Amino acid sequence: MNYDAILIVSFGGPELKEQVIPFLENVLRGKNVPQERLLAVAEHYYHFEGKSPINEQARDLIAALQSELNKRGPNLPIYWGNRNWHPLLPDMIQKMKEDGIRRAMAFVTSAYSSYSGCRQYLDDIARARDEVGEGAPQIDKLRVFFNHPLFIEVMAERVRSAVDRLPTAFRPQAQIIYTGHSVPLSMANTSDYVKQLQEVRRLISGALNRDNDALVFQSRSGVPGQPWLEPDILDYLRQLKADRLAPAVVIAPVGFLSDHMEVLYDLDVEAAQLCQSLNLPMARAATAGADPKFVEMIRELILERVDPTRERRAVGTLGVRPDICERDCCPAPQRRWPAATDAPEH
Repeated sequence: MNYDAILIVSFGGPELKEQVIPFLENVLRGKNVPQERLLAVAEHYYHFEGKSPINEQARDLIAALQSELNKRGPNLPIYWGNRNWHPLLPDMIQKMKEDGIRRAMAFVTSAYSSYSGCRQYLDDIARARDEVGEGAPQIDKLRVFFNHPLFIEVMAERVRSAVDRLPTAFRPQAQIIYTGHSVPLSMANTSDYVKQLQEVRRLISGALNRDNDALVFQSRSGVPGQPWLEPDILDYLRQLKADRLAPAVVIAPVGFLSDHMEVLYDLDVEAAQLCQSLNLPMARAATAGADPKFVEMIRELILERVDPTRERRAVGTLGVRPDICERDCCPAPQRRWPAATDAPEH
């Protein structure tokens, strides 16, 4: 297929303190979320002077990918549009139209199948194209890649490095705690999200020859009483300590691609403080970020879309996800009121 550009699509985040409230209002526009909930989430950003690192990390990834494509091809320009903060997706698609782009591949910064991690981005792209109107470029999303061998390899290296940061005596029996963003059960039950996270857990632990591990969830937000994926990371850490399941832990946020606000606050602040109070040594594994192997993986996804005869790589038992999602896959969840963020900062 003939493509003339690549579009990176991400969640977006504020970069200054004065941008936090407008950003959150963007996220929550049209939704009946109490003001106190918005202000509580804003405090997470204020803890870091209002700057989410997600935009900076998107720039790093784009620079690394552009360099890789310039060296090895295909030599295509890269555009970048966010769901919730500048550069916004409609503005970037308008620029693509003005630049004469007719068809682009979209790399969404989410590795998994779910409403917020896949379907919602497809809807965002469709709405942005409608807003731009006639002449908006056709945009085809690249496939879900949770089980691509290079992604697994990068994350296994990240976990191994975190284990090595623990005190030597604790390393053999340390538990690896994999985390994904919690979502409502009404979302989880209509997608393969949990199955895919469990597969990533199995593949990474297998690569590291470790069997003391667990999958838990973080960053839940929503009305009390609405069922979301559990166990919560903080609840799990308390129980692990009480049950003496491990002398130390490595927390591996495999559900996320960059060290953005939810990783920094929920793990590096809240979980780290809890572990300290429990006298439980903890190391946090880094996310994929702009690792060269991760960038190479994105290039592979691009090449396989350009050439349908090219091998599509995956490891494990779940196989390669299709390029085009079925119309009824990963539907929107039914909620009494939405979460403070529609989706994780991927």
